[in-house]
Amino acid sequence: MPRLIPALAALALALPAAAQYPDKPITLLAGYPPGGLVDIVTRLVAEGMKPRFAKGITVVNRPGAAGSVAVAEVVRAAPDGYTLVLTPHSALVIAAQMQDLAYKTPDEYDPILNVVAYYPMIAVRTESEYKTIDDLIADAKSNPGKLRVGSPGEGTSSHLNLEELMRVTGTKMVHVPFQGWGQSSPALLGGHIEALVAQPGELRGAVDGKRMRVLVNFRPQRLPSFADVPTAKEHGWDVANGVWYLLLAPKGTPAPVMRYVHDAAKSAIDEPKFAADMANRGIDVD
Repeated sequence: MPRLIPALAALALALPAAAQYPDKPITLLAGYPPGGLVDIVTRLVAEGMKPRFAKGITVVNRPGAAGSVAVAEVVRAAPDGYTLVLTPHSALVIAAQMQDLAYKTPDEYDPILNVVAYYPMIAVRTESEYKTIDDLIADAKSNPGKLRVGSPGEGTSSHLNLEELMRVTGTKMVHVPFQGWGQSSPALLGGHIEALVAQPGELRGAVDGKRMRVLVNFRPQRLPSFADVPTAKEHGWDVANGVWYLLLAPKGTPAPVMRYVHDAAKSAIDEPKFAADMANRGIDVD
């Protein structure tokens, strides 16, 4: 019986708070700078959730360490449903094994919902000498360590796809990590790197604007919105590491609060406008 007293006390405190939820603004963290796909998806989801949150939802960009800075902040936050994060799964699975973080396993946060999924691509400037992925791989083989390839950061799925591509093709390229699209795209367009691994939703505008050309897609099948882009598998390279964006809360967030946030987020991503926006960007609503 003595052991039950602390648990019952915690439950007694949590239930009134859950019953009143939400009675103040929500902070929804994005672990990358403004302008990239994490930021875009986070803001669209927040906008769709607003009808259920009369006090408002504020999106706060907290970039750093491939998204893990934002996740760590949520892990340390009070489990009351007022601090959430929308994050790529790489910040949970890969970064947690590569760095000394405030979290290591799924036992340290509460997942709410899978939001979207996609597979990265490799792109170059439109004026690049590399017209196909075979051109790029041939040059990488002839000149080991010459090609500089950007990604959204160390330990991201984009980085993992690049490392896998180098392994299966027997090439050596220089990985250049950035803090997202806002840094990597200017570096490519400015000629500071030869190629970058990026997301279809970020590349869409650059491709339509004739500023970039996509050479390969790491998706198992071709993407309808990039139908002319071959997959790595078509070239005989078994490289297809996808990305999932998840909505998370601090560990121990009351079940009624988790349910409320889940239903609000699910309603947001079920909106036809959200689905159409994601489809146009080459993103699957998960």
